[in-house]
Amino acid sequence: MIRLFSRLATRFRSSPARQRTGGTAHLAGATSLAAMIALAAVTGAHADTPVKFTLDWVFQGPTSPFLVALEKGYYKDEGLDVTMDPGQGSAGAVQRVASGAYDIGFADVNSLIEYNAKNPGKEILCVFMAYDFPPFGVYALKTSGIKTPADLAGKKLGAPVFDASFRLFPAFAKKVGIDPKSVESVNLTPQLREQSLVQGTVDFISGHYFSSVLDLEARGVKLDDLVVFTYSDAGMDVYGNGIIVSPQMAEKPEVVKGFLRATIKAWKEVAANPEIGVAAAKNRDPLIDEALELRRLNMSLQMNVLTPYVKENGMGDVDPERFARSIKDVADAFGLPDAPAPEKVFTDYYLPPKADRMVAP
Repeated sequence: MIRLFSRLATRFRSSPARQRTGGTAHLAGATSLAAMIALAAVTGAHADTPVKFTLDWVFQGPTSPFLVALEKGYYKDEGLDVTMDPGQGSAGAVQRVASGAYDIGFADVNSLIEYNAKNPGKEILCVFMAYDFPPFGVYALKTSGIKTPADLAGKKLGAPVFDASFRLFPAFAKKVGIDPKSVESVNLTPQLREQSLVQGTVDFISGHYFSSVLDLEARGVKLDDLVVFTYSDAGMDVYGNGIIVSPQMAEKPEVVKGFLRATIKAWKEVAANPEIGVAAAKNRDPLIDEALELRRLNMSLQMNVLTPYVKENGMGDVDPERFARSIKDVADAFGLPDAPAPEKVFTDYYLPPKADRMVAP
């Protein structure tokens, strides 16, 4: 603002009106300068609040509501200047927010539970639960001979080390009655995960259902040729991804509330018309396969977002008893000495009223 005033004053001093003599010219010039300063002060007072936002992964159908909110100016309408970047996994998104490099993120809440348990006093809060059902699972080819979860014992699991399904695999293994240590793990890049399964260098892989199944299909593998074990089917009643905020951002409730209002508005629009979400993702990444991303988006909406609980209670909130149980299960899976208190992980304080979070049936 000081620099702006300086530029305005310089412009005034060098203007033809200022260079002319006579009180009238001086008075007119002074009046113009005062008007410009007043306008600059008003403009500065209403400048949009900058917000750095990170996704957990690349721009795809399931995260397109954020892109729609950005593209349609919904964040702008809330007085927010949002910049949005892709991520490299939920654990990385949590670290980005924890470090202060980003203000808000979209990440797996189970990675958040682990971080908060290990960093008491520096907790990051989840303020909106997007995936009421988690998309976690493991996948094998029928030609591998794997038919039941028990058959995974002694086999080779391939996945990126930051993959949420991989990190929660020990909990899944315990649920289905196998020793997690009986499974050999192979660290793969995301680009090699599905390819390695097709080539047979690993026996099974882990990943989000709407990612791995469709990516395998893109490599010529039909769903009928797959063996799919989702963690939910195994009785793991945990949550999935949510919107998380840094401790500093948590102290700016109007900013967080505005971000959620804009996001919810866009998510409801995408739920009613998924094509607009895919179009927004295509605008950000022209190389995506629109048909594939539409299927991926619809799968995430049907399986993870628009669950019976969400249809009855609206988007963003959690069932308190279920959430408390899930924290204990996750703490056990990660071998944490103590499970963080639910209020140290999730809060509904920033959520709009229930009526504003309801989605059309």
